[in-house]
Amino acid sequence: FQDGASRRDDEISGAVVFFLALVILIGCLVGLVTILQKMLMGVSTRIIYKATNINGYLAILIGTGITILVQSSSITTSALTPFVGMGALRLEQMLPLTLGANIGTTFTGLLASLVSSSVSSLQVALCHLFFNITGILIWYPIPFMRRVPLGMARTLGNGTRIWRGFPILYIFTCFVFIPIILFGLSSLFEQDSKGYTVLGSFLVIALILMILLFTYKWIKGGLKESVVQTFEKRQRRKTYEQALPDDIDAIKSELARLREHTGLAEDVVAEAEVDIEHCIYHSMLF
Repeated sequence: FQDGASRRDDEISGAVVFFLALVILIGCLVGLVTILQKMLMGVSTRIIYKATNINGYLAILIGTGITILVQSSSITTSALTPFVGMGALRLEQMLPLTLGANIGTTFTGLLASLVSSSVSSLQVALCHLFFNITGILIWYPIPFMRRVPLGMARTLGNGTRIWRGFPILYIFTCFVFIPIILFGLSSLFEQDSKGYTVLGSFLVIALILMILLFTYKWIKGGLKESVVQTFEKRQRRKTYEQALPDDIDAIKSELARLREHTGLAEDVVAEAEVDIEHCIYHSMLF
């Protein structure tokens, strides 16, 4: 903060602080997961598994209470997610805790709106609250509806297991690519121009047709199997790249041992090592 700061100065400062916040957040999450993995082993995991085996509606209240205390649903979910990954917390128990955290995070906005003289702020806070409550009433009480978010979570987990880069692709697609497309389409209808409105209408129709075609290809056209094979190939290539130096060192050690026992010339052994390295490299490409 300084006197006479321009808008450009504020933008640069905001970008720097945003970057530092991401670095600190990622570092804290990595440290949290590492500590939990070392602490929650064996007996501790079984104790937490039994302690969290409670009624789902009670878990919603617990998630709400924890989030009200810490004033952030991100903290609650970030602290509980590693438990699910380590098997100390079932996915079926994580769902109500997350839903409760979504309700608890609305209390911050409610408290802020109560000290404000604006009616609009209270309306927005109440919309935030009842939006989350409505979502819970739709997706949780009916067991059939409850399976939808659980199934989607398992699908994302399987995608991550097949290819470790899948979460980055998912985040970029859902939180960057799709919002940009929707924002661009909506902006065409706000230009007060018949030409832009007609263009936006054609693009919306084209987008709907592309979604229908993608859905058909995914279900009936074998697109799902093709994508899974591509993910597996990428992950396998990455695994080979990581293990390649160790494999080459092991092969060289074995060739040196064979040379001592068989008396092969050094140039023959060196040529064999080069051929093996080429074979491993080309096998990674294909």
